[in-house]
Amino acid sequence: MSKTEFFLIRHGPTHAKSMVGWSDLPADLSDTAMLKRISAALPKDALLISSDLTRAIATADALQGTRTRLKHDKRLREIHFGAWELRTWAEIDAESPDHIRAFWETPGDIAPPDGESWNDLRERVDAAFDRLLDQYAGQKIVVVGHFGQILTQVQRACAWSTPRAFEQKIDNLSVSTLSHYDGVWSSSRINQIL
Repeated sequence: MSKTEFFLIRHGPTHAKSMVGWSDLPADLSDTAMLKRISAALPKDALLISSDLTRAIATADALQGTRTRLKHDKRLREIHFGAWELRTWAEIDAESPDHIRAFWETPGDIAPPDGESWNDLRERVDAAFDRLLDQYAGQKIVVVGHFGQILTQVQRACAWSTPRAFEQKIDNLSVSTLSHYDGVWSSSRINQIL
């Protein structure tokens, strides 16, 4: 069995000061020097895929170069914040302090109203990565996505608890590298800024 390598890139910043999940905000890709450094550090023969949200697609466009592009996958989206979408912590905390604190402090099955829980997100993103493993085993795959989506796979590779995963920072335009070999996940770098 051969090793499959994943290079997870978080999209460029949106500069939103609120919870941004499925809202289709654009990314600020003005740091072209950083994008060139990232692209140069990624394997030239890697496949490239992104979520179907504009901020991820545009970031993937900026990194593509000669890499083969796969069709966008909706399952690679950020967590769905439902009624909390585009609202600030302070706004939600003023209305539902126990609910929002439980969502962040004891992540798992707790979901925003009309949104999804951490466990829902994990199930969705795990399925997308499992499909990539099935179809492109042994290859290098660049996945341009989102904070929560990347954390689900870091959690998976590192076998961390959900609270431990939530402690991890994933910066915009950072690179996290995960591998899958003989049924075992591993991580060689998390949240690297180039």
